[in-house]
Amino acid sequence: MDYIREFDIRLEKEMYYAGETLAGQVILDTIENFKLRAIRVVLRGKAHAEWKVVVSGDKRTVKDDQYFIDERATIWGKDKPEGNVPILPRGFHTFPFRFQLPESSLPCSFESKASTIRYYIKVTIDIPYASPPQGMKYFTIIGPHIDCMDEQYLKPMVGQDKRTSCCFCCKRGPVSLRTQLERSAYVCGESIKMKADIDNQGEEAVRLKIRLVQYVEYFIDRGVLGVTKDLQNTALEYLGDWVPPLTRSKFDSASSLVVPVMPPTLVGVCRLMQIYYVLKVNLELERSGDDLHMHFPITIATVPFRIPNSNQQPSIHYEVGCDHVEGGAYIGPEFQLGQVYDGSIDLSDAVVLYRPVYVCVKPPHRQNGTGGQRPAAPQRTASGGSHAQTRY
Repeated sequence: MDYIREFDIRLEKEMYYAGETLAGQVILDTIENFKLRAIRVVLRGKAHAEWKVVVSGDKRTVKDDQYFIDERATIWGKDKPEGNVPILPRGFHTFPFRFQLPESSLPCSFESKASTIRYYIKVTIDIPYASPPQGMKYFTIIGPHIDCMDEQYLKPMVGQDKRTSCCFCCKRGPVSLRTQLERSAYVCGESIKMKADIDNQGEEAVRLKIRLVQYVEYFIDRGVLGVTKDLQNTALEYLGDWVPPLTRSKFDSASSLVVPVMPPTLVGVCRLMQIYYVLKVNLELERSGDDLHMHFPITIATVPFRIPNSNQQPSIHYEVGCDHVEGGAYIGPEFQLGQVYDGSIDLSDAVVLYRPVYVCVKPPHRQNGTGGQRPAAPQRTASGGSHAQTRY
C-alpha cells in the first residue's frame, strides 16, 4: 500500500529455548493517516510432512500437520471492533508484543524436503475495505532439552567381538576388537570419546572403520497402515591404518571424531518424524572382506558436557547444519531470494532469508597423530587421533 513506507517484524533474538519469553515489535512507518481496525499477531509452531506416493498406478500427494504452539494476540485495536474504526496517525510507530513459550519439550526447528518443523510470528494489519498486509518472521527453537550430564548418558559403553578362521586343517589365530565409549551423549563440536584395542593374530591385515550414521524416519497417518519414509546419512567417517598380522594396536579418538553440526536426537517429541544416531565400529579384514562389527546408540544433545568443579565451561554458539545430513542439506524455496531454487546447496550468489541453527561448542584443539582430521562428508575417509601398534 502506498501509504505504508515500512512494515517489519523484529525479535529480540533469533534463537529461543522452551519456557523463554519471546519478545519483539511490529514496525509501521506511514506517510498519511488511515483507518486501522487492528494489528493481530500469531505465534505458531508447526510440523509439516508431505511427499508423493504411487497408489494403483496414480501419483498422489500425502501430507499431515502437527501443531506445537498456536497463540494469538491483538496488539492494537480490538478483537471485535464496535462503532467507528480508529485512525492511525502518520509517522513511525512501534507496537511491542510478548509471548511465553511453553515449558513442555519442543522439537528443534528443522528443514528437509520431506518434512519441516517451523516456528514463526505472523502479523496481520487489519485495514477496512482492503486486502490486509501480512508479514512473517521465522525463528529457531533449540530443543528438545537433552543434557549430556544426565546420568543415563554418563555410563560407559563397552563392546567386543572376536573371530577365528579355519582353512582345512590349519586353524589361524584369532582377530579381536574391544571398544569402549566414555559416554553416549554429545553436542555438535564435541569429540566422541572412544578407545579401541585391536589384537590381530590372524594372517591378513585389518583396519578400523568408524561411521556415525544419522537415521531419519518420517510418518504420515493414513488410516491403519500409514505412510513412512526412511533415510540414512553418514554424518562422520574415520578410516584407520592397516594393522599387520601378529600385531596389536590401540586407538584413542582424541580429536579425530568431532561431531559435525546437525539436528539433535528427536525421539518421542514429534509424531511426524524422529531422528536418531548410531556409531558403527568395524574391523575390516583386508583379503577375505569379512569384518567384526558393533553398534552403539549415540545421542546428539542440546546441553554440552561440563567438567565437574571446573571453572572452564564450554563456549556455546549456533550454526546451520552441515550439507550432508537431513536438517542441513535442504533450503525451502520460499527462503531463497531472487532466483529459482531446486533444493541443491549452492549459495554462492544467493540470499537466504532463513535457515535453522543448532547448538555447537568450540571444537577441541587438534592434536598430532598419525594423520589429520578432515571435515566429514559422504564417501570420505579421515585419519587422525592416537593409533599405536605393537609387533610381536
